[in-house]
Amino acid sequence: MNHSAKIKAFIRREAALLGFDGVGFTHPNSIPDAPKNLRQFLENQHHGTMEWLEETERRRSDPKELWPSVRSIIALTVNYGPETNPLPQLENREEGTVSVYARHRDYHDLIKGRLKTLSSKLVSRAKELGLAPELKVFVDTAPVMEKPLSQQAGLGWQGKHTNLVSKDFGSWLFLGSIFTTLEIEPDSAETDHCGSCQSCLDICPTNAFPTPYQLDARRCISYLTIEHAGPIDREFRKPMGNRIYGCDDCLAICPWNKFAKTTNEAKLTTPQSESSKQLEDFLQLNDADFRARFSGSPVKRIGRNRFIRNCLVAAGNSNEKNLIPIVEMLEKDLDEVVVEAARWALMELKVESE
Repeated sequence: MNHSAKIKAFIRREAALLGFDGVGFTHPNSIPDAPKNLRQFLENQHHGTMEWLEETERRRSDPKELWPSVRSIIALTVNYGPETNPLPQLENREEGTVSVYARHRDYHDLIKGRLKTLSSKLVSRAKELGLAPELKVFVDTAPVMEKPLSQQAGLGWQGKHTNLVSKDFGSWLFLGSIFTTLEIEPDSAETDHCGSCQSCLDICPTNAFPTPYQLDARRCISYLTIEHAGPIDREFRKPMGNRIYGCDDCLAICPWNKFAKTTNEAKLTTPQSESSKQLEDFLQLNDADFRARFSGSPVKRIGRNRFIRNCLVAAGNSNEKNLIPIVEMLEKDLDEVVVEAARWALMELKVESE
């Protein structure tokens, strides 16, 4: 067995022991269409106010621009499949629905720690073979095109909703990667298996897909509730329903989820009672309460004011008259965006209660 084969076998074994559900290998030149696709996305203004996508365009579009020394890329996935389909929760209008990925511990910390452990083990094993590799680990906060790289590494394909889809895990996958100076034989790329299905496009509440395989983030509820800082355009408030952080519709409806498995990772599970909560309680969180409630959660990154803005939109859609006194109190909030959202929610609640 040559060095490349030994290294690959070692990585696959150790990655599985660390809790990774998929591992594949590709080379940095495997995504030649990435620069063109990213440029088109930016020219169409589909990134909205995510200026960091423009700022990192060159490094993001080519792994060699990010790190010239990279020779191989190890792509890894962690399954976060939920126990139950999240779509029925959208009917519980008195509750705020949080995207499945954000209902538990922040995956960035979990995955990055495991990538570092795997990298350390890999360096030790490579030294035993007389090699001295360099490595860099990335989770999705870095300018890495993880989805096309994962497809080239054979871990799935980018579906019409632009997310990675796997035959084994459906749409519920976290992605990470290790860049290395080692020469590792690449795996075969996965092919597209969406066929004529467009369930993910049809279910989108805000028509965020101008065409298959293209997303206009400006219309996406995940973008609106997480990345967008100002008032939410009134066009999107009713379609948001009770989604207060992210949206799972296009992921959850994918037919490949029939092969999905509930995650085995204890740190990526949350008791059902904790996965959603009454809007009445959320709306009364001050900044300190918000930080305490979402400590260690991805939700914390948007801050209390943006979170309350989202909850007020959900309140306005809830027809829950008991929320009126709480919403009236938020009309006096110090944040102007919260105040505007409170006025809209109050108007909607009073109209619905008549």
